[in-house]
Amino acid sequence: MHCELVVPGLFASGGTSRFAALELLLARGRRSAGEAKALECWVQEAFELGEGVYPAGALTLVAQGIDPGADSWARADPVHLRVMDERLIVLPAETFALRAEESRALCEALNAHFAGMEFGMAQPRRWYVKLGQIEEGRPALDAAGTALELPKQMAPLLNEIQMVLHFHPVNEAREARGEPPVNSLWLWGAGRAPRTRAPWQSVAADDPAVLGAARLANARQRALPRSAGEWLERLPEDGRHLAVLDALRAPLALAADTVQNEMQALERDWFAPLLAALRRGRIGMVTLHVPDAAEALSFEIIRGDLRRFWRRPRSIKNYG
Repeated sequence: MHCELVVPGLFASGGTSRFAALELLLARGRRSAGEAKALECWVQEAFELGEGVYPAGALTLVAQGIDPGADSWARADPVHLRVMDERLIVLPAETFALRAEESRALCEALNAHFAGMEFGMAQPRRWYVKLGQIEEGRPALDAAGTALELPKQMAPLLNEIQMVLHFHPVNEAREARGEPPVNSLWLWGAGRAPRTRAPWQSVAADDPAVLGAARLANARQRALPRSAGEWLERLPEDGRHLAVLDALRAPLALAADTVQNEMQALERDWFAPLLAALRRGRIGMVTLHVPDAAEALSFEIIRGDLRRFWRRPRSIKNYG
């Protein structure tokens, strides 16, 4: 069995902590490098989605079992815009709690106001809408803390969306509780459902767009398990399987103090169990992809590589 992990932000975590299993996998593996890219670009290339904007909206529909047809769909992720120094600063939904019933009610209000646009919720923080081509290809998380820059052609639509959200009882209740209201949407990833192809028999991820790409490629899709142990329990004895571990992405983008906690969890729950499985022959190969380092790095390790004792583990800060 060949297990592959893609872990954005792995070498940006900083700190002085050491991670024995991860460091051993990196030291003993065969390393290859390429051009640095965001996770969405990595997925776009890996699944052969073609050029242009990453079609996150259409892929999210596919993950829900909804046929997007020939229409263009965009992600319409909820955000909070905060006024700072006379600018509107983007705070993605990862910065606040948002319940499914709140998201559902807000989508229903938008559908009642905008005939034919078809807003929907895949997850509380991940919405979609039928919408033509737009240029934005970044998720809101990549714009966290930056000033909002509205393309002129999108300003009227977003202003109207903001009016609908502003007066909704859900947001009035959130403000009364001291919670940030959902006062705008981040529209990105517009496009039609593409043809896809992938080398994996199964894909595990939290992001519905990734799961949608896997579904179009006829690979099994599942929500990301809590650990490599759970993941391996459900995998067959052979084949090639991908897990997208993006737990570092939000704390890094938000400069949160939980980065080291997330790194410790990845070491405990993923890297150490996979190293143990490789040692006992449950896995034939582990490949680790870090697409957004100074250069995109991949490390491929088979069981025999673990005997290369002269390749000593180094701190992960040496790889960034």
